[in-house]
Amino acid sequence: MKLTPLEAWIVDKTGIKEKSREALENYQLNKIRKVIDYGKKYSKFYKEYLKNIEEDDIKSFKYFEKIPFTLPEHIKQNSNNFLCVPQRDVARIVTLRTSGTSGEEKRIYFTEKDLDLTVEFFKYGMQCIVNKNDRVLVLLPGNSHGSIGDLLKKALKDIDITCYVQGVLVNPKDTAEFIKEKGIDCIVGIPLQVLYFSRVESETFKASIKKILLSADYVPETLIREITHKFNCKVFTHYGMTEMGYGGGVECEALSGYHMRENDLYFEVINPRTGKVAKDGEYGEIVFTTLTREGMPLIRYKTGDIGCFKAGLCACGTFLKTMERVHGRMENKIVIGKNKFLSMRDLDEIILSFEEVINYNVYIEKKNILYIDIAVKDEEDFYKLKGRIKNSIEKIPSVREALIDGTLEIVLKYMKKSIEVKNSMVKRKIYDYRWRG
Repeated sequence: MKLTPLEAWIVDKTGIKEKSREALENYQLNKIRKVIDYGKKYSKFYKEYLKNIEEDDIKSFKYFEKIPFTLPEHIKQNSNNFLCVPQRDVARIVTLRTSGTSGEEKRIYFTEKDLDLTVEFFKYGMQCIVNKNDRVLVLLPGNSHGSIGDLLKKALKDIDITCYVQGVLVNPKDTAEFIKEKGIDCIVGIPLQVLYFSRVESETFKASIKKILLSADYVPETLIREITHKFNCKVFTHYGMTEMGYGGGVECEALSGYHMRENDLYFEVINPRTGKVAKDGEYGEIVFTTLTREGMPLIRYKTGDIGCFKAGLCACGTFLKTMERVHGRMENKIVIGKNKFLSMRDLDEIILSFEEVINYNVYIEKKNILYIDIAVKDEEDFYKLKGRIKNSIEKIPSVREALIDGTLEIVLKYMKKSIEVKNSMVKRKIYDYRWRG
């Protein structure tokens, strides 16, 4: 098994003299002090927020853990206050909308240097997956400067790997023809879009695609199992978000969790109730600090994602830490009774295990009626599967208890048109409409 290429890159970029956790963590702690100093000097937000913190006092990670978290709400309130460079030095602005109102927007700023750092991570991260014999198709946005597709294409060009950026999947037949015409053997894309493509163009997928990299959303385990076994295809997953500069971590050949971008980012997993750092092997909320960001550094930023660090070493032999595949977002669950919750992850593992399904949408209305709209290859498939899918959902412990208590009703509906993906940054979620007037 090949050692993750990220290791040599991280050792080189950090300048550490030995491959050890102690050496790397000393580098990270020193960078943390510098980013706090930088943030307090140039960011209006951190100048006020960390005014009582002296960077020279941070002699250990234990002290660093006392620093308050940066929240998404802080960025929503005034993104400009995080900016550490003049507006003229901003090369890309990404607006993240969590709802239709302008008050729910986050703006993330990148300088050209920030974008170059991401290209470099992609360059070494992609070497975990592809080599010069591969031809890659990116099903992510790539038309604008600094978009994911644009950065990936630049990274692959630097290592002489052929890459085409098509944008999010629109027409599976056109994509299948393109794959055959160009000899594509690797796809980078959004999990449900890649699953959809594999189910409606299975012959092309089986004949051509040898490996895929899934990114931009939580990856259901049932999806990984199906594509691995049905198509004899290696499924790699990537973890990142816009706030961390897109790239956070990527799997190696062991396919058992991500190796993180530890030269540019410092990651923690915290207990969401206590705010204390969790032990390796314990799930919690992922928190990160940017170590090299120029335009908009973030310090102890709470991601809202659920994850954990593995307690042992990776089978590839690296000294880098390994993070388990992320379990989705903490907020992506709904209350369906007293101390009873239902998560998107619960539904994914059941609904997506039916191969006729190509997509679904879920929302809950007044009187706790849970609606699940399901898109299938043929309408008749929906009526054949409807009962089986519903029975499987009703076996989820929290759902079964809510049904017994009379606090939940489930309605499955046929979705005539599958959900369009216009923005790869919008995550799938359970929509809660019970509050609407």
